[in-house]
Amino acid sequence: MSKNALSIFVFLLIAFGLSWLLSLPLWLGDGLADPLFAVVALAMMFTPAIAAIIVVFAIERPRDKARVLGLWPLKPAGRFIGYLALGLTVPVALILVALPIGAVLGVYPADFVTFSAFQEMLDAQMASAGASELPIPIAVLVGLQFINVLVGAFINLVPALGEELGWRGWLLPKLMRLGTVPALLLSGVIWGLWHAPLILLGYNYPGAPGWLGLTMMIGMSTVVGAVFGWLRLRSDSVWPAALAHGAFNAAAGFSLVFAAAGESIDTTQATILGWSGWIVPLVLVGVLITTKQFTPAAPKVTVHESVAARTS
Repeated sequence: MSKNALSIFVFLLIAFGLSWLLSLPLWLGDGLADPLFAVVALAMMFTPAIAAIIVVFAIERPRDKARVLGLWPLKPAGRFIGYLALGLTVPVALILVALPIGAVLGVYPADFVTFSAFQEMLDAQMASAGASELPIPIAVLVGLQFINVLVGAFINLVPALGEELGWRGWLLPKLMRLGTVPALLLSGVIWGLWHAPLILLGYNYPGAPGWLGLTMMIGMSTVVGAVFGWLRLRSDSVWPAALAHGAFNAAAGFSLVFAAAGESIDTTQATILGWSGWIVPLVLVGVLITTKQFTPAAPKVTVHESVAARTS
């Protein structure tokens, strides 16, 4: 076994092994209703980072470990900031555009006018708090959700980095030697399968059989993971992908904000989790592949480095 293959094997063994170990209390307890669910789900997000760090420090031991993980350098500054901005906005746009597409296809019960499901949820919260009505118009509260997503993206950055340091920071560049499409497909399938301990308990796809939920999660992870991978490779940094992951998680609740009251949402078909939500991301990834946007950005050579190279 080559050193590269050994590194990937050990990485996957640790990342998957830890995720199943951490989720064991849920399987032995009350599943998603277990009081430990939130803690377990959060802890699981750090297992890919732990696996990557162990492999880099114990097996590979490269000279520039931070660069191998995508943590450093944060330059050129213009490119880095530009991809951070894309990481903050593109996932939110993909989540939002999935909703009208799902509505047009008849799989998402939308209410883009009165926001009735959101209104119903807020009314219930107000009633439980002993208040009679909302203090401000529902449309204003909907607008405030965009600010919540912006704040949430940065709050989620640390746990999102726990995943991205492994999946896109370390693993994806390793797989790129297989070619762009195989690397994106393989990394996406791996990322989707890693979610199995929670998906098989009904997370993200309640009501769907376990095999179907996991299949859909693999599909979503492959499509969305390719977008995160583009941010990682073109920026030469894991930070834009981590911010994108944080924004993606923060914006997931938009599917409830724009839904019609009294209707159920089948996430195997609707929202970014379902097949109708993959249409636009697939088109985007196709354009990025066609235009060779997954080619890692060439490092810029400074004047000092250029002179040193000519005189050596």
